[in-house]
Amino acid sequence: MLTFPQLFKKQHQPQAISLTIINTLYYRLSAQPYQGILIQGFDWFPLCEIQVFHVPLEERKYKDMNQFGEGDQAKVCLDIMHKTGAHLELSMAKDQGLSIMVSGKHDAVMKARKEIVSRLQTQASATVAIPKEHHRFVIGKSGEKLQELELKTATKIQIPRPEDPSNLIKISGTKEGLEKAKHEILLISAEQANSYTVSSVSAPSWLHRFIIGKKGQNLAKITQQMPKVHIEFTEGEDKITLEGPTKDVQIVQGQIEAVVTDLVSRMDYTEISVDPKFHRHLIGKGGANINRIKEQHKVSVRIPPDNEKSNLIRIEGDPQGVQEAKKELLELASRMENERTKDMIIEQRFHRAIIGQKGEKIKEIRDKFPEVIINFPDPTQKSDIVQLRGPRTEVEKCTKFMQKMVAEMVENSFSVSVPIFKQFHKNIIGKGGANIKKIREETNTKIDLPAENSNSEMIVITGKKANCEAAKNRILAIQKELANITEVEVSIPSKLHNSLIGSKGRFVRSIMEECGGVHIHFPTEGSGIDAVTIRGPAEEVEKAKKQLLSLAEEKQIKGHTVELRAKPEYHKFLIGKGGGNIRKVRDSTGARIIFPTADDKDQELITVIGTEEAVAEAQKELEALIKSLDNVVEDVMIVDPKHHRFFVARRGQVLRDIADEYGGVIVSFPRTGSQSDKVTLKGAKDCLEAAKKRMLEMIEDLVSRLIMECVIPQKFHRSIMGPKGSRIQQITKDHNVQIKFPDRDDQQGKYHNFDGIITLSKNITVSRYHGIVVTALKCVNFKCLGKKKKFEHNIF
Repeated sequence: MLTFPQLFKKQHQPQAISLTIINTLYYRLSAQPYQGILIQGFDWFPLCEIQVFHVPLEERKYKDMNQFGEGDQAKVCLDIMHKTGAHLELSMAKDQGLSIMVSGKHDAVMKARKEIVSRLQTQASATVAIPKEHHRFVIGKSGEKLQELELKTATKIQIPRPEDPSNLIKISGTKEGLEKAKHEILLISAEQANSYTVSSVSAPSWLHRFIIGKKGQNLAKITQQMPKVHIEFTEGEDKITLEGPTKDVQIVQGQIEAVVTDLVSRMDYTEISVDPKFHRHLIGKGGANINRIKEQHKVSVRIPPDNEKSNLIRIEGDPQGVQEAKKELLELASRMENERTKDMIIEQRFHRAIIGQKGEKIKEIRDKFPEVIINFPDPTQKSDIVQLRGPRTEVEKCTKFMQKMVAEMVENSFSVSVPIFKQFHKNIIGKGGANIKKIREETNTKIDLPAENSNSEMIVITGKKANCEAAKNRILAIQKELANITEVEVSIPSKLHNSLIGSKGRFVRSIMEECGGVHIHFPTEGSGIDAVTIRGPAEEVEKAKKQLLSLAEEKQIKGHTVELRAKPEYHKFLIGKGGGNIRKVRDSTGARIIFPTADDKDQELITVIGTEEAVAEAQKELEALIKSLDNVVEDVMIVDPKHHRFFVARRGQVLRDIADEYGGVIVSFPRTGSQSDKVTLKGAKDCLEAAKKRMLEMIEDLVSRLIMECVIPQKFHRSIMGPKGSRIQQITKDHNVQIKFPDRDDQQGKYHNFDGIITLSKNITVSRYHGIVVTALKCVNFKCLGKKKKFEHNIF
């Protein structure tokens, strides 16, 4: 392999120049006093590096003589030139070997050469053995020496990892490259053998970390003085390996031997056997126990990890400290062997109650049983297991105490839900909460009522079973006094109960809603009881009973079910005011139609149940209605601008109610300030006509409305309003009127704008209206007002 000046032809393609001629033009570039060379037929050109080498026939990868300069070999050469930036010229020797001339910058030539060897020449492999401690010198700093060697010999050199005990280095490449690489590696090893030495110092493995020191401080003092010496500690081996210049190694060896002698004279170690199941208790929470022992006795304690499954605990340090730590750990282990761990099954719902607010209750238990450790599971684990650990007798006492506590909680946590009609909840509560407070105190129960804005009618009673039943009976008695409430039992085969209840209670809920909110109670699933309880006003109970029996009969004769879909905004219109529209369909077909509730996921699903003929007929009628609702039209109506504010006030609440009631009809009023009286309606034709009719009725009522002022001393305003305005809200709701109280700074003591939208009669008289006002005011308990007759006289 030779290095030459690059030759280029001036005006025509370069003639073939034999390797013999090129060999005669060999120059050492560094020795040339000029920047080019002149050959006949060629001009002067800048010097660059050229290397020529030969690939014997038997080592060629591509041996097809007919496709020289073409095929895969040519593609490989082009790819190498593209990747490296070097220039390649190939020629065939007489022995069918391949001569390759590579030219270009030094780095490009070296890279191209390596590519050619790996891609155009078959590879061989060999191994060379040198001492393991010499391997790192072959690698060099950051692997630089190894990279240089691979480029220089065009080979791949694999050196075993440090933890691999093998001393064999594997080389792959051409035969020529293998020989050169082996030669270079052996030279490096020979150099190290002459100037480096490897030695070892005997030192018990448990002393190694003391020799190294905290964060390597002790060892750093030695290595700073002798940086060329490599010191290696191998875990589990009682020796330290030193490697480096012979003189430096001897100095470091003396220093380490002195340290080892000192440590052996003043330090000791021992091992104790403790069952692994106690190891974590010896360590303590967050390492509290073991850290205290280490700090107190100035020792190091190694407790094996769980995966080692070892009994041996090793203690190292000052001889006296080792013995004291050993004694304490053995005492702890002995105490634990006499300990008992017990798992108590306590429902997770009671855990918080046992722990108490800010842990007050569990602290009392722990103070009562100080030797017992009580561990509750993490709330996210949803586990019922509470673990107790401590001396056997104390654990038993603590267990009995906690079992008694839990039994009392279970007894007091019995819960029953009582359905009470929403309108009677205020009577159950009583004035200022007097009724509910009395029931709670006398029955020793917790009674929870649903929020005012909730649709739920269930009152939940919690406490001891007998107490809950007593409270339930008293609440039901209040309801019975207030209304004609009756309760009947209907016998329906238990096998039909699930089908009557329906998915998520849809079927039975539709009957309850249709029959004035009666309560229907089915026995627990699997009980085999046939009795179904219906509670509510006598008339509605009878109605629900007939519907329930009718539905059961349909189910027994293989009732049919069909599902339809309609936009949720159409549902109220399909049902009609007071259920009028849907009742007509049901009466004419005999089928039951169930609409989704607010809790149902699918708000478009309508279920029709009944006999096959009844369902088919109802389906036909409903589909026709739904189809007509999809026919969207637009219309205009005239509304006097003075009435516009009524419809758009309160952020358009009236318009939202109309849209909700009439299938999502969109009503658009002119912009505020505009004198236009045209109002646009858009929606399904039938819905639009019904909405238009309803708006005309509202306008007629607005025209005939009355506004009156009634003088009431301001000090009574709050009493009339009631808690959170509940009394005045009930009056406005019952009589369909609007009541406005004066601002607090109005000293005249009037509430004015008693503005009634009267729907009882289109031509209401003043005297009739006065009667409504008096009735509304008498709904409030005016005992606090004193002279009632005088008060009524002042109103009018």
